[in-house]
Amino acid sequence: MATVDMTANAAELHYGAQELKAYIPRATQRGFLAALLLLVLCIGGYSLFLAASAAGAKKGPPINKMKLTNLPPPPAQTDAAPPPPPTTAPGPAARAGTPVPVPDALIAPDVKDFANVDEISRASTTGGDGNDVGYLGLASEVETEVREEEPNAYDFIPVEKEPYIDIKELQKKVVYPDLAKRAGIEGKVSIRVLVGKNGVPKKYIIESTDSDLLNDAAVKAIMSSVFTPAIQNNQPIDCWVSIPVVFRLR
Repeated sequence: MATVDMTANAAELHYGAQELKAYIPRATQRGFLAALLLLVLCIGGYSLFLAASAAGAKKGPPINKMKLTNLPPPPAQTDAAPPPPPTTAPGPAARAGTPVPVPDALIAPDVKDFANVDEISRASTTGGDGNDVGYLGLASEVETEVREEEPNAYDFIPVEKEPYIDIKELQKKVVYPDLAKRAGIEGKVSIRVLVGKNGVPKKYIIESTDSDLLNDAAVKAIMSSVFTPAIQNNQPIDCWVSIPVVFRLR
């Protein structure tokens, strides 16, 4: 009985294999045809897309064409034509030639007072009695004021000698602030001062300080002192210099 069942199963397997072999070629042919049809549809759709894009690109805004014969006439000119040149000259024509000297007796009195080429640089507008009054009479009327510009605080100034003061004598003039003394504050105040050519301080800048309570005392001591001015080309000049003032409790 087992032998009969095995024979039946083998027959079914053989029949199934035969059907599968027959189905594979048909399925392959149908798949190829379907793929080919899909490829044709894609190519046709892409061609239609390119044609539509080209047609849309060629279409542009309408152009208004006009022939030259249809142009309107130019506007009429309303400006009046310029008058014709006069046929005769309004006055005598200028003549060229060699100038003829005129005797002094025929020259008007006011013309005789005009200056010549050598005197023009010293002549005045109203004349004079022969004494020079300057160019066009303005030299005695114009007052000039020369102002010396103060040097900048940190500009380099070449000098033979910088402003000088005895630091020990300056320290003796410093009055220690009571508030800073009671608070036990010590320190140093560096002040940059502009010393005039006469040795008197003119301006100051507080460069650095250890306490604001010490600033006023340092400034008063420096601004009330007299310096030896800076020397440049053997002449005193205005010059900036930095001076330290030290505060120490004893």
